[in-house]
Amino acid sequence: MIADNCSNPAAHTTAGSVIALLQGTETLEAIMSHSNRTGTSFFLTGLPGLEAVHLWISIPLCAMYVASLAGNSLILWVVRAEPSLHQPMYYFLSMLAATDLGLSASTLPSMLPLYMLGLREVAVDVCLAQLFFIHTFSIMESSVLLTMAFDRVVAISNPLRYGTVLTSSRIAGLGLAIVLRSVGLHIPAPIMLKRLPYCRHRLLSHSYCLHPDVMKLACADTRVNSAYGLFVVLSTLGLDSVLIVLSYVLILQTVLSIASKAGSLKALNTCVSHICSVLLFYTPMIGLSMIHRFGQRASPCSQVVLSYLHFLTPPVLNPVVYSIKTKQIRLRMARVFWSSGSATRDTQGH
Repeated sequence: MIADNCSNPAAHTTAGSVIALLQGTETLEAIMSHSNRTGTSFFLTGLPGLEAVHLWISIPLCAMYVASLAGNSLILWVVRAEPSLHQPMYYFLSMLAATDLGLSASTLPSMLPLYMLGLREVAVDVCLAQLFFIHTFSIMESSVLLTMAFDRVVAISNPLRYGTVLTSSRIAGLGLAIVLRSVGLHIPAPIMLKRLPYCRHRLLSHSYCLHPDVMKLACADTRVNSAYGLFVVLSTLGLDSVLIVLSYVLILQTVLSIASKAGSLKALNTCVSHICSVLLFYTPMIGLSMIHRFGQRASPCSQVVLSYLHFLTPPVLNPVVYSIKTKQIRLRMARVFWSSGSATRDTQGH
């Protein structure tokens, strides 16, 4: 249904909705005309062609944010409260959960006002701050996924040295390196964008601010910004994805050398959750990057949908995947809900 509406926005709207939409467009153009003179704002975009149901779309968006907040907070609490989870693998899972919380918090401030209240205007400084945090947490997630791949390589290829290789101090050092790498690479982004003049229309193609999206609205030479963006993507997302693939090549070599079929399956089973998280993160990201670079004729809807899949679904689904596949987390959560249910029944009984 969404795809049909994207391709033919007016197909399912009434005459009154069309008139309201045209009036809203005229108002937006007037505001944008003023903004182009003052240079203080950008304008966000929801799902094109579905403006009449933006309020309804805000309901699943709110549900996704609540699910992300609850799921990742629960993962952090379970790992801290359960002594059997005080292992490198679950410390990295905690890093992933914290990163997912940050990624959700970076996108929400502009999305909910847009869909619930129709507030499309965002100040330049707020937009630049948002894109800094979105890209920082995105690179942080990629870095954590790479670190988790390294964890699986050590655990499967050299299990006897697992505890001596991934000590607490090294895990802390890896966490610090991830933060420094992600923050350091993106500090120049808002500074460079702030210096550009924006004399064209200021309508962004997403519901939040992204570096390529803001950069293309500038009316100055952006070759330096484009080269910087390409360098960051290749040195982080590109490099991380290659190293993750190489990690699984090493894992497969080790698994194939295991004589026992049961042992091979057990080793591979420990990687299923991580593989799911990698696919959830990288698949829509690759599609979105290709559209930004080469898809000038791609429909606006495809860009928005892919960006939602990239930024919104991993924080929601990662806790679900790890809860299903990790027995200790599953049992701890079951005990929490069971004890809560028992306490409620006892209270009602009295």
